[in-house]
Order: sequence, then structure tokens, then C-alpha cells
Amino acid sequence: MKSTAAGLKMLDKTEQSDRARCGAESLLIGPKNKRLLDITVAATLFPFAILVGFPFALAVWLEDRHAPFFAGLRVGRGWKPYRQFKIRSMVPSAEQGGVDATPANDSRITRVGHVIRRFKLDELPQLLNVFAGDMSLVGPRPNCLRECLMYSDAEKRILDVNPGITDISSIVFFDEENILAAATTDPDLGYHQLVRPWKSRFCLLYLEKQSLRLDVELLLITGLAVFSQKLALRVLQPVLRRLGADDQLLRIARRAARLTPYPPPGLSDIVRKVPCKELA
Repeated sequence: MKSTAAGLKMLDKTEQSDRARCGAESLLIGPKNKRLLDITVAATLFPFAILVGFPFALAVWLEDRHAPFFAGLRVGRGWKPYRQFKIRSMVPSAEQGGVDATPANDSRITRVGHVIRRFKLDELPQLLNVFAGDMSLVGPRPNCLRECLMYSDAEKRILDVNPGITDISSIVFFDEENILAAATTDPDLGYHQLVRPWKSRFCLLYLEKQSLRLDVELLLITGLAVFSQKLALRVLQPVLRRLGADDQLLRIARRAARLTPYPPPGLSDIVRKVPCKELA
């Protein structure tokens, strides 16, 4: 009888532990909790964004006397279009060039623009997108329609969630502009051959493993990347291993080797041609 009672008591404790664990897991991945994190952190950062962003916005205006802010059309959750806010870092007519990707040596980038892009200060106004619910602090980086129309069926899952200001790929490819400048004379094709294959894979990994803990970790590592991408990549490695990233993703995330063309997830061949912007 005593052994039976002890067994029932142990079983009850196990069930309580399982319920507590399930409750904790639901707390981590619940959309309401993610939204609460977004609003709380965005509200905390917003005064800082104004304090830091205003002088640079003024410098942008003083450089060419055009509006210092830019609202580019992007594709959000469920293919819903929205305007993504940025401090303008390029000449006012930049969109008319028909090029979506931006290498570091792009002639469209202004003098002030080079500075704010180096420290990602042009992204600060996207806190407004977070308040509006178009974006999250952490989530797949948004793309324009032309790029989304090139998605494979596997990549289309990326549009099941709100895009974010930062994510795993934002850390791994913090120097994306330099990658595109060194790799090819066609930055759009370079993006689809060198960056997109891994960016999409990191996005899909995030979708499978997303949690509030992961969001907080990626926010902190992104802040570190502003000062040292090399150190940020080292800190990111154990996080990726915990998420179950395969050896290939871990190798890419170390950024120790030169990137070479690779097929995006869901496709068997590399991208060889980017459709004209007018077709998007």
C-alpha cells in the first residue's frame, strides 16, 4: 500500500511538472506575449531612437533639402503590403534605378547615408511599424514584392508571420552591403545567389524554434553586432546549436569562408536571373 501511495504521489508530481512545463512553453511562444514584448521594448527604445535619430535625420535634410524619411513598400504577413519607415540614406530618386539590393559602393547612397547605414540607424523609425503591428522586433527581414514573387513554396512560409527589424540573418549578414559589393556587378543577382539561400534557411529555422527567449537573445546579439560583428557571431553559435541548426548553417553563421552561389530552400538550382522590376 505504501509503495502504491508513493507511486501515485510521484505520478501526480510528474503530471504537475508536465503541466508547468507546457504552460511555460505556451508562455514562450504565445503571440500575445510576443506582442507584449514588442510594445514594451519598442516603447523603451523609442525615446532613444528620437534622441539619436533626429540629428541624423536633420543631417540628411541639410545635405540635399529633401525629406529625411523614406517609406518603402514591403510585403508583410499574409502577403499584405505595408510601408516600412526608414531614415533616408540614399538619393531621393533611388527607387527609380530598378535595383533592390544595395552594395556598399552603391552610388545612390549619400554621404550621411554611409554613416547611418554602417550603424543601422536608418532602421530606427521601424519602431513605428512595430507600434502599428506591421512588424515585430524580431522576425524575418521584409522584402519587396519582386523578391517575394521569386520565393519557392518552402520560402513562402516566411510570410506566415510578421517581418521583423532583426533576426538571425541580420546578424550573420550584418555586412551584407560589403558582400554584395565584393561579389558581383549585379547586386540583385548577388543577393539571390549568396545571401537569400541562407537568409531564408535561417528564417525557416526561426519559425520552427521561435520563442520569447530567442527573441530577447537575438535583440541583445544584434546590439552587440553594431559594435563587433565578429564577437556577435561567436555569441550566436551556441544559440544556433541549441536550436538544432545543422553543420552547414553553423558553418555559414561563422562567416569564416567566402560565400558561393547556392540554391534557395525548395529549389534545386541557383538563381540565374532576376525578373525586371516592371514585372513585379
